[in-house]
Amino acid sequence: MKPETLAEAPPVVREFLGYIGTIRGKSPKTVEEYYLDLRTFFRYIKLQRGLVPPGTKFEKIKISDVTIDLVKTIDLTQVFEYMNYLSSERSNSSATRSRKVSSLRSFFKYLTNKAGKLENNPVKELETPKTKKSLPKYLSLEQSLELLSKVEGKTRERDYCILVLFLNCGMRLSELVGLNLTDLHEGNSTVKITGKGNKERIVYLNEACHDAIKRYLAVRPREGLIDKNALFISGQRKRISPKTVQYLVKKYLSEIDLGGPGYSVHKLRHTAATLMYQHGHVDIRVLKDILGHENLSTTEIYTHLSNEQMETAAQANPLSHVKQRGPLVNKENKK
Repeated sequence: MKPETLAEAPPVVREFLGYIGTIRGKSPKTVEEYYLDLRTFFRYIKLQRGLVPPGTKFEKIKISDVTIDLVKTIDLTQVFEYMNYLSSERSNSSATRSRKVSSLRSFFKYLTNKAGKLENNPVKELETPKTKKSLPKYLSLEQSLELLSKVEGKTRERDYCILVLFLNCGMRLSELVGLNLTDLHEGNSTVKITGKGNKERIVYLNEACHDAIKRYLAVRPREGLIDKNALFISGQRKRISPKTVQYLVKKYLSEIDLGGPGYSVHKLRHTAATLMYQHGHVDIRVLKDILGHENLSTTEIYTHLSNEQMETAAQANPLSHVKQRGPLVNKENKK
């Protein structure tokens, strides 16, 4: 989180951000998201109570003067009105509103249970907006193979290795970019991945990953590196950036006619999970650990099955060919 952004936060919010960043181990990006959600909320509160000069644009409302005394006056009805405002005036989706509910819950829970600055939690009964669980987009096995076949150019070993790790390990973008040489263990048979909240997990590397890493390391730059421990190096001799990875993935996806909306780096993570579940028959609990999900419910979205698979399953039933004995009764003949 940028220091200038944090400087705009009032003490009551800054203390909360420090708590979730240091005690709960949330990433800087997550901490910033919490702050932006709370900033929107307190801007709304100040606007509704006439605490800003008339005509002030919403984005220009400062919250640096928000105190615990103001927070104490907030009740559930005002939060309900805020949620309605997000939907009607800001056109926030149910998923966005759900995230902002989570931010408010964490903030008020901290003030009540941890900091002891509130006697009662006003959002304790606040419900999360129902979100539509859409099935994630992913590449088929054939599309995945075609994607890998399109890698070429002077950075082909690096790019191919990146795609292979995405498609085989289901890493997040931040996880792949953050990989270090020291994260590779036991002859590159396992890799330590640092996920959300700095939580570490060990993932086993299959033959494809092992070979791709071996080929990349053979050509990986060694001289004049800014970050010598970074696994993936950019053309500027430093750790590859998320934007560079996003660009190269988009480029190769475009070459197999999947460069439109909905297909991105994260779709490769969906692809890895779907292929492991549908083709590898990986247990859902094992898949949860591989992907670094905190809750099993998050992983269960990958248990979706295609119509073709459900039809195949029906035909595979050993009773699928057993029919009733005797002639078929024709209603016309019974008349």
